[in-house]
Amino acid sequence: MYVNQMIPELKPQEVSARAKEFTLIDVRRPDEFTGELGHIAGAKLVTLETDLPHFLPTLSKDTTYVFVCRSGGRSGAATQLALDQGFTKVYNMAGGMLAWNALGLAVETKT
Repeated sequence: MYVNQMIPELKPQEVSARAKEFTLIDVRRPDEFTGELGHIAGAKLVTLETDLPHFLPTLSKDTTYVFVCRSGGRSGAATQLALDQGFTKVYNMAGGMLAWNALGLAVETKT
């Protein structure tokens, strides 16, 4: 599925079922990552505003990445940033951690 016909996205159920196929990158702030919504096991914290622009150039473009945030907005921006830098295997997780939690999927709250 595509948001704005440009940003590819996956539903939380798809991410959960296929998590081993992706590298998960959570683009929220550290306090959100360990906060009440928690984070997906194995997700790497790379804050959108401060870290992601420097982190993306270090990544392999052969790997598939799924970006995650609270509701899907920041991770959508992260996905677009990656697309702009020539990545082709990148996805936004639709609805973010709000949707993930609403489905009762497992979370971690510690780093």
